Amino acid sequence: MSKTNDNNKFNNQLITINNKKMNKIILIALITFLGFSAQAQTKKNKNLKYTTEVNGNCEQCKKRIEKAAFSVPGVKTANWDISSHQLTVILNEEKSSTADLNKAVAKVGHDTKEVKATKEDYDNLHYCCKYERE
Repeated sequence: MSKTNDNNKFNNQLITINNKKMNKIILIALITFLGFSAQAQTKKNKNLKYTTEVNGNCEQCKKRIEKAAFSVPGVKTANWDISSHQLTVILNEEKSSTADLNKAVAKVGHDTKEVKATKEDYDNLHYCCKYERE
């Protein structure tokens, strides 16, 4: 009987050792996987220079477009050129995206290359600011 008890104790010790080894292997695999996952995420640019075409006509449009751009979190600079219709911004992508910027500009009535203003927002523009829409 004592041999059976000794064998059971030995088997239980082996099982405990194997479980500890398995737990260490699982832990190492999990840490390795999480490390690779963190590296796979794309780093966001804190100073993205972004340019897009924005429809408008005048100095009043310029003020409205730039004000809308600055209303987007993370926009550091915004300049809309009347003659070329180019809006150039420096944007922190950790705070917002270029899509957020385009939506904000469209919301004040100005079509961008990426987002078209609603008819209602366009209709709210001053008569001199109404541009030809495509």
